[in-house]
Amino acid sequence: MSTLRIGIVAGEASGDILGAGLLAELKQRYPDCVIEGIGGELMQAEGCNSLYSMERLSVMGLFEVLGRLSELLGIRKALVSHFTQQRPDVFIGIDSPDFTLNLEGKLRLAGIPTVHYVSPSVWAWRSKRVFKILKTTDLMLTLFPFEAKFYQQHSMAVTFVGHPLANMIPLEPDKGAARAALKLPFSQQIVALMPGSRGGELKYLAEPFLETARWLLKRNADLVFVLPAANQQRYDHLRELIDRHYSDLPIVLTLKRSREVLTAADAVLIASGTATLEAMLLKKPMVVAYRMASLTYKILSRLVKSPYISLPNLLADAPLVPEILQNDVRPEVLGPAMEQALLESGSQSELKQRFYAIHQQLRQDANKKAVDAIEQLLLSRGKLSDDVDV
Repeated sequence: MSTLRIGIVAGEASGDILGAGLLAELKQRYPDCVIEGIGGELMQAEGCNSLYSMERLSVMGLFEVLGRLSELLGIRKALVSHFTQQRPDVFIGIDSPDFTLNLEGKLRLAGIPTVHYVSPSVWAWRSKRVFKILKTTDLMLTLFPFEAKFYQQHSMAVTFVGHPLANMIPLEPDKGAARAALKLPFSQQIVALMPGSRGGELKYLAEPFLETARWLLKRNADLVFVLPAANQQRYDHLRELIDRHYSDLPIVLTLKRSREVLTAADAVLIASGTATLEAMLLKKPMVVAYRMASLTYKILSRLVKSPYISLPNLLADAPLVPEILQNDVRPEVLGPAMEQALLESGSQSELKQRFYAIHQQLRQDANKKAVDAIEQLLLSRGKLSDDVDV
């Protein structure tokens, strides 16, 4: 009896979370499956043999990638060689489309079925990428319903699986329990500061967020701020920054524990990205901000067609939360928006009701639906039969 072999690559922390859930479901159905590729700590805990450090793929910005291009191309070439020699029954690329789609294309040419989990933002910019995806990918798994509709219009095999976080996060989060776990006060308003997990995000957002905290504190001396660091390196960087320039602020710096921090908060100042989805599922009023290298922004701003950048607004197709970009990312703009967010933190606000409806829509049991769709692909290619260990 043969063993199911899975090739899989994730390029950043959000992909590691998705990949770990997917692998947990696969292992439940195929306990002896062999999993290898690139993954972070969570995927490795689910049995993924990571051939390279996932950190090597975590690069943001058009020009920032150029400095690492030779290394990234070398890793991709080595993966193609590895997987064409040690052939998996299916290859799954998770997000990081500039890296994974090219890899998928080469493996598909070699006869290996390919799956892409998390749609690139083809509906927002570079829509012609869909024609490349049609050539590289056998099955697209989307987290959001509007993405699936886009691929259906292009006659591509696609499954809307929902988002795993929508199942993991309760419809009614327990703010009191989170505050108790973090030893935070129950009687004061708490603001979560979430400047991002990547080094580049911290470079552009950490200080404006901390300056905004100072701006808010001058107007409300009872506020408490909590800032979760994604890993020890980010923690050390933020600790030094706070000790050097912001020791006057009532800031609780935590190592990881971002979900507890979000649950405990009344409102959130947050970088655009996956964390905005988590904040929405936890029903938190938020202000979304983003900054990047000025030249990168000039190029991207001309390419992007979507009127929104944050997931809550994209899912609602409406401006539910403020989006503040580039030169506007400063206390005089962020501060008043955060004051309004704090006013909306009441339990029955209209904003929270909208968040609740979106949460229910995304509750699809994503890991199960994703593996169901992958199984159907494998069955159609003769890769699953009685001779596979189940």
